[in-house]
Amino acid sequence: MKIKMYIDNEQFIAGTTLKDEMEIEHNNMALHSCHDVQAIINNRQHLAATLNCDLQNFICTEQTHSANFHKVTLADKGRGAAHLDTAVKNTDALYTVESNLLLCSFTADCVPVIFYNAANGLVGVIHSGWQGTVKEITPKLFQHLMNEEQCRPEDFHVQIGMALSQQKFEVDADVYEKFHSLGYAEDFMYYNAATNKYHIDNQQTVKKQCKLAGIPDEHIQIDATCTFLSPDGFSYRQDKQAGRHLSFIMRKA
Repeated sequence: MKIKMYIDNEQFIAGTTLKDEMEIEHNNMALHSCHDVQAIINNRQHLAATLNCDLQNFICTEQTHSANFHKVTLADKGRGAAHLDTAVKNTDALYTVESNLLLCSFTADCVPVIFYNAANGLVGVIHSGWQGTVKEITPKLFQHLMNEEQCRPEDFHVQIGMALSQQKFEVDADVYEKFHSLGYAEDFMYYNAATNKYHIDNQQTVKKQCKLAGIPDEHIQIDATCTFLSPDGFSYRQDKQAGRHLSFIMRKA
């Protein structure tokens, strides 16, 4: 199984699965975008074994490009792990202070955000497609964590995962206007007169949101792999039937 590990130390393990044409369904991890449900469950079980945890430790959401987030407790253990209908509804970000719970986010071009808090051990994942970015799901969650969970921004460490590159993320004026309205994304967009399209760097926009939330620049990493251009990537832009990466983080016991 192809996995890119971002963190693996005594406290945390985090990473993302990669497309692998040698695996069943090319290592697709998404129950909501697959041909064979059992194949996806098998892939997830393989991932669980690789990470030395159990499939019932996974927590998955019904992602709807919202700005909604959910605090995971032990009562959520196994939600969405093997059945779509048990996933956390209408939610695009998860966080927890509990150990041995694998928080999951599914992407195929959208930006996955993986983070931990070095002071209190809190961990989380965010699914930030362009809609989530313009709805500011990332800064809204970090503001909540500072207000309600007594977190300090300087204690957060953020990994922005592989996503659609600016080169391949071309949009019309309506989407450009939504990013422009944020007031801080102009440096991450350009206009291509030949195609009459705008190109947006969603990863850099999310990084800017993290910095505006007070997270130090040196605590924010970006995986620049383009999901469209890389053979390791699932890309919805390239294939509307594409599988999904699973980006994850778990606080170890």
